[in-house]
Amino acid sequence: MVIKTIIMLSLFIVPLTLLSSGVVTETWQLFTLYILSGLGMAGIGMGVMHDAIHGSYSKNKFINKLLSYSFNLIGANATVWRIQHNILHHTYTNIDHADDDLNAPFFLRFSPNAKHYKAHKYQHIYIWFFYGISTISWITTKDFVRLKRYRDMGFLNGKHEYKKALISMTAWKLFYYSYAIVLPMILLPFAWGTILLAFICMHFVTGLLVSTVFQVAHIMEDNTFPLPDADGAMNDNWYSHQFATTCNFSPNSKFLFWLIGGLNYQVEHHVLPDVCHVHYKNLSKIVSDTALEFGMPYHVKKSFFQAIVDHTKTLKHLGKKDLENVVNKEKTRLKTA
Repeated sequence: MVIKTIIMLSLFIVPLTLLSSGVVTETWQLFTLYILSGLGMAGIGMGVMHDAIHGSYSKNKFINKLLSYSFNLIGANATVWRIQHNILHHTYTNIDHADDDLNAPFFLRFSPNAKHYKAHKYQHIYIWFFYGISTISWITTKDFVRLKRYRDMGFLNGKHEYKKALISMTAWKLFYYSYAIVLPMILLPFAWGTILLAFICMHFVTGLLVSTVFQVAHIMEDNTFPLPDADGAMNDNWYSHQFATTCNFSPNSKFLFWLIGGLNYQVEHHVLPDVCHVHYKNLSKIVSDTALEFGMPYHVKKSFFQAIVDHTKTLKHLGKKDLENVVNKEKTRLKTA
C-alpha cells in the first residue's frame, strides 16, 4: 500500500509540478503530462483514498484520515464521498432512490426500476462520454449539490457542520483549481483554450477509468435490482443482498488487481468493506465457498473486457421499454415471498 501510494501520488503530482514550472514548450508535452496526471488521479481514487475513507488502509485512524484528504487533493471531496459511497451505496446497493450511484440525470437509466425515456435507447452508445466527464462534474457542481442534499437528509448535524464542510470543500477546490489549471495558464506559452482542453483530457481519462470500474461491478444483467416490500423493508439479509447485487471481474489479472485497487474483487469488498484491498484475492476462495455453502450467487466475469461488454449489453437492455416486464416480475416475486 505504501509503495502504491507513493507511485500514484507521484504520477499525479510530478506532471502537474512540471506543468506549473513553465518548462513545457510543446503541445504534445502538455497533453502527455496532463494525461499522465489523470492516470495518477484515477490511481489515487481507486487505490489510495478508497481504502482510506473506508478506514481499511491502516489500523491507525490518523493515517486513514490523512490519506482520505488525497481525494480532496484531486478536486473531489472526502466528506461527500463517505456519505455517498460508504453509507448509501454500501448499505443500499442497487436499490433505486437509495443507492446514490444509481441516481443519474434523466437521460441515463441504471436500474429497471427507474423511469424510462425514449433517449435511453441509445445510452449504451453515449454513456462513455458521460463517464468520461463524470469527474469534471464532481469538481464543479456535483459535490456542492450532494452536500446540500445530504444536509437535508440529516447526514450533517445542523447548520454549523454544513457551513464548516462547505467552507472546507470550497477552499480545497480553489486550491486544486489553482495548481491544476490556473498556474499552467499563467506560466505556459499556450492559449488558455489549449490548456483547458488538456485539463479536460486529464479528467476524461480519470472519469472513464473510475466510472467504468465501479459501474461494471453492479450494472450487470446477472445482478439484481431489489425492491423493498410495502413497508419499505428489504426481504434479503444484508450479506445475501451484497452477493446478489455485485459482480467480480478479471480475477486472474495481477496487474489489474494492483492498478485499480483490488476493485475487480467487488464482492469481497462489499461483504468485507473494512478490509484492505491487498487481501481480497486471498480471501476470494473463502468468500466464494461461503456463498456456495449458503446458496448465494457469486458473480464473476473472466476479464475486464467481458465485463465491459456485458455492462454495455445491460445498458442497452435498460434502454428498452419492454424491460419494465423485469420490474413487474420482481414485484410479483416479492409479493409471493
